[in-house]
Amino acid sequence: MSAFRGWRRAVVRRAPIFSAMVFLFQTGWAQAPQALLDATVQEQAQSDSDAVRSQLRISQLADETTELLGEYRLALQQLDRVRIYNDNLAALVADQEAEAADIRRQLDDFTNTEQGIVPLMFNMINALEQFIDLDMPFQLDERVDRVRRLRDNMDAADITISEKYRQIMDAYLVETDFGRTVEAYIDTLEIDGAPTQVDVLRVGRVLLAYQTPDRTASGYFDRNTRDWVPLSDDYRAAVTQGLRIARRQAAPDLLRLPVHAAGAQ
Repeated sequence: MSAFRGWRRAVVRRAPIFSAMVFLFQTGWAQAPQALLDATVQEQAQSDSDAVRSQLRISQLADETTELLGEYRLALQQLDRVRIYNDNLAALVADQEAEAADIRRQLDDFTNTEQGIVPLMFNMINALEQFIDLDMPFQLDERVDRVRRLRDNMDAADITISEKYRQIMDAYLVETDFGRTVEAYIDTLEIDGAPTQVDVLRVGRVLLAYQTPDRTASGYFDRNTRDWVPLSDDYRAAVTQGLRIARRQAAPDLLRLPVHAAGAQ
């Protein structure tokens, strides 16, 4: 009986140890799934954050692509207008060249060269003068002075008829070349009622623009009003770049500038 009691006490004393060990094991197994759950939630949150950032970047790239596409389409429209104007100008040049060829044929048929060609040369000088008056006012002093010299030469006895005619044809060639070249030069224009020294940009006969040396003001010649029109600040950088290209300080590039469309009123 005493032995049984001793065994019972031993069992009673060991029971808490066994129970504690079971509780510890159970607690460890409970903590492991919780840690795994926390890691999964954290990973999912990070994945969601990355997805949001990716979507924002995709939206930003889509907006930039749309904007660039709009600018590209606008550039194509402007290029089409320039092509139409250039085609019209080429037709005018071809007509002038055909007229010049016809004049040369007429010269070959003249039995009395001097009597036949002198009135013709006066007509050519008059036509050239009228053309300059109706054209864009670029290098105006130089062009008007060239016509004046041609008129003076017509009264010069020491200049042969053939030389007078050659000089007239050279003047026509100079005017033709203006439609194919780009240049920048300094001139004095009346801006807001006051003489102002400016840098002038000429792009063939498509555009004639100006910019003050401090780049605070820009404008262009309007063919319809035949007057200088101020440009908004949006064109300031383009005019500056155009002047640099004309002076060969920068490589040729596509510029956004106001262009008179053929047939526009």
